[in-house]
Amino acid sequence: MTTPQAPTSEESPTGDLPHYPFSTRGDRLAPELTELRGRCPVARVGTNSGDEAWLVTGYELTQHVLRDRAFSRSVLAEAASPAQDAPIMAPELLDAMNHLQKAGLRDEVLKALGRDQPALPAGWVEDVTREGLDAMVREGGPGNLQHHFAEWVAAQCMCRLLGLPFEDRAWLAVRADLDLTMVTPTHEELARNWEEIRVYMHDHMATRSPGEPRGLADRLADLNAAHKGLTDRQLSNIVSVFFVSGYEDFASFLGVAAFNLLQHPEVMDAVRARPETMPGCVEELLRCSVVLGNAIPRFVTQDARLGSAEVKQGEMILLSLDAVNFDPAAFPDPDTFDPARSPNPHLRFGYGRHHCPGAHLVRRQSDVAFRTLLDRLPELRLAVPPARVPWHPNRMAIMPAEIPVTW
Repeated sequence: MTTPQAPTSEESPTGDLPHYPFSTRGDRLAPELTELRGRCPVARVGTNSGDEAWLVTGYELTQHVLRDRAFSRSVLAEAASPAQDAPIMAPELLDAMNHLQKAGLRDEVLKALGRDQPALPAGWVEDVTREGLDAMVREGGPGNLQHHFAEWVAAQCMCRLLGLPFEDRAWLAVRADLDLTMVTPTHEELARNWEEIRVYMHDHMATRSPGEPRGLADRLADLNAAHKGLTDRQLSNIVSVFFVSGYEDFASFLGVAAFNLLQHPEVMDAVRARPETMPGCVEELLRCSVVLGNAIPRFVTQDARLGSAEVKQGEMILLSLDAVNFDPAAFPDPDTFDPARSPNPHLRFGYGRHHCPGAHLVRRQSDVAFRTLLDRLPELRLAVPPARVPWHPNRMAIMPAEIPVTW
């Protein structure tokens, strides 16, 4: 496995500033984040793009940024804005929900992703989870839980939600993986890769039968056809964002969380005995799983004070939600995995008006998937020491390359 290298002062205008991200491994919080949170929770860093930014690692300061309108997300898509990784190719890629709201399509998305999730009934999620695990068992041990559980369940859910053919999942996943790689691809490669995804979504929606939607993508296309609040290109970009971010973030969390859970067999036994406690266990996994390879970006729209720092209009703020969720000021004994932790006000899905619309999907489907995993494989355990589990380098959504397991 390769380790991302920080740009030298000759390569980047950031000079000797710390290069963020500090790690793309999910098995631990980068020590630099813990050190910065204790010493300087608003610190100047250099990014993969060579720009500079303010990195926030404190819980209260992160809440402040997420609720204060002096810090915006949408203007990050402007051409002159500093970049965290690759440049944003279209405004709707970074600000999809606002574009949907202006087009009158946001409610349809929220209905699909809300508490009920009619396209993803619990019985169906349980069945597809068992199907993936059964395939792993048939192939024999050691099995790869990342492939047969995390990526399998995430792809099933996102394809069914959007109405995409599941047989296309491998083609889609390869392109989603490349899109969320931080430093290896060139801008030209990323642009070409994204155009392939966008054209796929455009062509898929173009083959729909109006009034007979196969999933959320068709429903959005039908609604948009009446008022044309979005161009065809904007809509296909947004549907592509839904698949890429939904699949990658969900597969990342299921994999890292499964890896964490496997290191606590006593918790696995306790949840098997009392399955009704799984929602609390999922919340703690959401808190302590290190899944954010880069950070949540915001843009300073007017000069402001942030902790001890004076931030200026035009500067970028990066929020490390992983570091924030280990802040001892908000979470007593944060390094202890405690599935009974209450309250557990983690910021995995953001805060206030900046709350991830996919939060209900991840919570509900993770609850079903993990219950099914523990029930189907009661003797499940890692097949290698935790330190030998490999991780994909340079990923925006941190993901194990594989999770070798026996049962």
